[in-house]
Amino acid sequence: MVPPPTIANLASFVIGGLIAVVPVYGGAALAWLVTNHRWFVVMVFMMPLSVVVNTLFKINNMIMFTWARISGAGQNLHERRVKKVQDAIKQWKASGSKTRLTSSRPGWQTMSLRVGKYKKTSTKIPVMHLANIVNVDLERMVVYCEPMVTMGQVTQQLGPLGLTLPVVPELDDLTVGGLVCGVGIEASSHKYGLFTHTCTMYELVTAEGKLVRCSATENPELFKAIPWSHGTLGILVGVEIQITKLKPWVRLEYEPIHDKATAIAACEEAFATENYDFVEALVYSTEEWVLMKGTMVERPDETGGTINRIGNYWKPWFFTHVREYLSSGAGVEFIPLRDYYHRHTRSLFWEIQDIVTFGNEWWFRYLLGWAMPPNISIMKRLQTEELRRLYELHHVVQDMLVPVSALDECMSVCDQHFDVYPIWICPMRIFEEDRGFLKPTSSGEQMFVDVGIYGVPGSGSGRPGQTGFVATTACREVEEFVRKVEGFQMLYADMYQDREEFRTMFDHSLLDEMRSRMPGTTTAFPEVYDKVCKSARH
Repeated sequence: MVPPPTIANLASFVIGGLIAVVPVYGGAALAWLVTNHRWFVVMVFMMPLSVVVNTLFKINNMIMFTWARISGAGQNLHERRVKKVQDAIKQWKASGSKTRLTSSRPGWQTMSLRVGKYKKTSTKIPVMHLANIVNVDLERMVVYCEPMVTMGQVTQQLGPLGLTLPVVPELDDLTVGGLVCGVGIEASSHKYGLFTHTCTMYELVTAEGKLVRCSATENPELFKAIPWSHGTLGILVGVEIQITKLKPWVRLEYEPIHDKATAIAACEEAFATENYDFVEALVYSTEEWVLMKGTMVERPDETGGTINRIGNYWKPWFFTHVREYLSSGAGVEFIPLRDYYHRHTRSLFWEIQDIVTFGNEWWFRYLLGWAMPPNISIMKRLQTEELRRLYELHHVVQDMLVPVSALDECMSVCDQHFDVYPIWICPMRIFEEDRGFLKPTSSGEQMFVDVGIYGVPGSGSGRPGQTGFVATTACREVEEFVRKVEGFQMLYADMYQDREEFRTMFDHSLLDEMRSRMPGTTTAFPEVYDKVCKSARH
């Protein structure tokens, strides 16, 4: 059975066309405008284009998901799409295997801040067509996705079925493949671990063009090696993920705390219990924390809290809303589940405030809030080289995963070297059975905390851009601390470690063994370090 002659194909064509005509630099005048008045380009060009692109993607996804469920042809269509990947690798082999392999996903469409240089010299294997939810198995309670499926797509399609994932990372544009081969974390990770802990099967096309399936019982070593492997074992083409019944509302408790030691103690207590479905904290200064504890419920109890549909476009950005509790005191709200999942999307945590400084003003939210946020890929596509350089020198985007016992010291180290607020605090568990590239500490500690630092150095002390911040020096100091406490650094961000330091932070033993055991892998795919180190990106 063939798919409908669809608007889905038209959508993909139009999206590709729209993005293709966006100039990278567009001449000196446009480069100057993008660099010095980015807010104008965002409002006049990026936001309208983002609305078109996002709408077409939603139409495309809805049609393909509905067609697969009605026709029962999801698996057959998936196998055809996978064959394109296999054929491309076999063609590369037939031509002499003269280059390394990489996915065809353009660097500007990834969540990484930089674009990988290695893509210019590698053979690109098509993966952009692998963007469909293949099947929802209600008996086994799993969903089978292709790697380019996004979190926005998952919640949009599973929600009406009364289903959700145990771990739904915050931003709409995060893809299943990126969350598997990179990292995925959410406020439910204190219970369920990283995104990959909820995955039950991976499908991989190897350097030989063979399709390999792996799970806890089938090729179990490969199954453990794929998380964080960054495409160094093969081309990921399918992921099976656990699903669970959802409850449509989240009862969210806000607990403002005005003392660092008290806040950390309260966080540790909340992280250790599984009574809450979601736990996170936002930190606005050294002593000002708001701890949030959420529980999924069937319906609001308006006598015990207020209803807040934070996903409505005219609502204040979530991080500014949370900050109000520092002055108003503790509170409880009932938030629609999908709104809660994507609570940080409209403001991209708080990064959008540095691009559209008036974006949270009431008049902007009511007039143009429906078009927010700009599509991240489009924003990256329109970055000039000067703007990239400015971000590198005067902006911090880092996620450090440290044992919860090191949280107090980590906050002090970040204050010393970054001086950036707000900071995102999100707990996550690394289970012993997931031991691979990541592992619990040598003392057996499994509870870690993601310390998310996004912003302009000096903003914490009210001196943005005036602290003498040097990116290389500051990042290397923080990286050294993270290694010392047996923590980890998320690799989408700038990473300044040398190869030996990187291998100290991450356990390569299983990954190295699998790469050497799988024929042609070390020739076809580079090491993780060679894809994520600072010198490999621009």
